[in-house]
Amino acid sequence: MIAAARELPTSGYALEVDGRFKAEFTTRDGARAGAVELKKRFPVLRVRIYDAQTGAREEV
Repeated sequence: MIAAARELPTSGYALEVDGRFKAEFTTRDGARAGAVELKKRFPVLRVRIYDAQTGAREEV
């Protein structure tokens, strides 16, 4: 994990929690691991992975 993200990242991957960007990652695997851990701890949250290169979001 690199840092908390408050705006749309320009590179790498970010976790979007309930519509807000919370953390930025350099790799997809790191973002996925962080998202899965967060979803396990708080299953009600809506967690998505944002890919800055393609602009796509993936639901976790």
